[in-house]
Amino acid sequence: MNRWHSPQPNITGRGILAAYSGRFWALTVALGAITGAAASALVALLKLTQRIAYGRSRGGFEATVRAAADWRHFAALLAAALIVIVGLRVLHRLPASGGTEVSESLWLNSGRMAFIPSVARGVISIVTVALGVSLGREGAPQIAGAATASRLCDWADFPVWQRRLLVASGAGAGFAAVYNVPLGGTLFALEVLLGGVALPLVLPALLTSVTATMVAWVTLGTGPTYDVPSYRLHASLVVFAAVMGPLIGLVSVGWVRLIAFSTRLRPTGQARYVAPVIVFAALAALSLPYPQLLGNGKDIVQLAVIGKVSLGLLVVLFALKPLVTAACLAAGSPGGLFTPTFATGVLFTGAAGVVFTHIWSGAALGSYALIGGGAFLAASMQGPLSGTVLVLELSRHFDALMVPTLLAVTIATVIARRLGGGSIYSARLMLHDGRDPKPPAGPAIATLYALDEALPGELP
Repeated sequence: MNRWHSPQPNITGRGILAAYSGRFWALTVALGAITGAAASALVALLKLTQRIAYGRSRGGFEATVRAAADWRHFAALLAAALIVIVGLRVLHRLPASGGTEVSESLWLNSGRMAFIPSVARGVISIVTVALGVSLGREGAPQIAGAATASRLCDWADFPVWQRRLLVASGAGAGFAAVYNVPLGGTLFALEVLLGGVALPLVLPALLTSVTATMVAWVTLGTGPTYDVPSYRLHASLVVFAAVMGPLIGLVSVGWVRLIAFSTRLRPTGQARYVAPVIVFAALAALSLPYPQLLGNGKDIVQLAVIGKVSLGLLVVLFALKPLVTAACLAAGSPGGLFTPTFATGVLFTGAAGVVFTHIWSGAALGSYALIGGGAFLAASMQGPLSGTVLVLELSRHFDALMVPTLLAVTIATVIARRLGGGSIYSARLMLHDGRDPKPPAGPAIATLYALDEALPGELP
């Protein structure tokens, strides 16, 4: 019998809602509050580390790094290499991203995560990203939320299906809190991590993300991640979405395969203690002419989505950013994949948009990057709903671009799936025998409900 597509009993949504006890709802709220507080603390740690490593903030990480002395680039990244080496020595393994570690827990370990080692990996992730490693900051709060959910489920002795749901919800809540995207975090938990969206699953995930986001507001504020003007719809944007959709899907497949390939490149034995030093020193050298390569790419995305990056720089960064991100992963560094993925898509389609304006002018340059970045993100995560909603929440001024974005998202995601492209989060999973697993494309509610009763032994 196929371990990922076993027969499912007929269990109604109303039956699952009735299965949620008062204690379940209480722990869901507690999980959101703890995750929001953890996200706030981790972001504070990130900012403190950046200040120590590169000096006083100059209005953004890129500006701070650009103004810092050259020796600070090398000192910060060699410190990051030392932290990764110590982490590997003590913890033995550092999964490449928070989403990957959560996916591993959900589908290979029944939603169980060792609390202290997981939190330690999250701290290593946020500190090394602050020091300039080319990965995302969301990995740490994702791990913190998921590990907290696993610990609470241990205490409450919840069944496996509820454990899986809460672990995914905790990861989504960490994502939501750090980027102020409550609906996007909910859909990330369900569509990307669990593979299905239905009302009985939405309610706990939504409550967790909303609670975490509100708690994080106290320190992180309520503003959008990207300051984007209100772009108007132009006919050229619809044509651009239709033309670029297949290309975005194709490039996203290449990106996901690069992420998977970076896993296989990770050295073993003594070489894994040398690789971070070599890779991070090379990144420090590249960052002198191109400081945009350091960190998660947030600042360059901000400039691209308002049309303030030249074509030449867009092309160079599109060539370099995916490579340095993959090199950091291959060197053993943990971190998030969301922002580097979004940045890669924005750089690619931003450059394409500049070229397209010479064929058909009329639309703002930044609108091309925003539409294409959302489509690239959706195709790379295999999450069309979450990818679209995340861009909507990250920018807040997106209504007029919704139709061309949804068109590009649909085409790119279909093309990526037809070409065998998976998700950036499932591409890194490995079964115990070394084969790549095939996580369920859309596990029904009944699957989650029946994991520990109707299908004993079918799923790990």
